[in-house]
Parts: sequence; C-alpha cells; structure tokens
Amino acid sequence: MNTQLVDGLAKIIQSLSQEERTLLDKKLQKSDRQAAFQRLIELGDKINTRRAGKPFDPPLEDYIRQTREERNEQHDELMRSCFPKSQAK
Repeated sequence: MNTQLVDGLAKIIQSLSQEERTLLDKKLQKSDRQAAFQRLIELGDKINTRRAGKPFDPPLEDYIRQTREERNEQHDELMRSCFPKSQAK
C-alpha cells in the first residue's frame, strides 16, 4: 500500500474549503453511480446471454404484480395484528 500517497491525499482533502469538499463529494458520488449503472448493464447483458433472448416466464410485470400483492397482504396482516381495534369497522 502506498501510505505516502494516502497521507498526501488526506492532507490535500483537509486543506479544501467546504465548497471544494462538497464539489469533490458530488464528483465521487457521480462516479459511484456511473460504476453501479455500468454493473447493472453488464448484469443485464449476462442474464440476456444466459437466457438466449427467451422472455421471462412469468413475464416480469406479472411477477412484480404478484409479489406486490403478497407484500400488501403481509402488510395488512401485520397491521391487523398490531392494531386489532383500529381495523374494526
């Protein structure tokens, strides 16, 4: 590990004004988002290659709808168990 480089960078960062640190943070976050987006693209390409272009079964929209309904049912059950009197109509 290059400790001299790290020490030098730390000193430079500490010497930045608040405005410069904010700009540096934004640049680093943008870089992180771009890298994450690129990883998602690569993962999508791998999935498409593995599936040889065949569509998902069930279609993704159906799967999302189904899991959303299940999650809503779980939420409703939890709310009824936590607040039984407030659910009475």
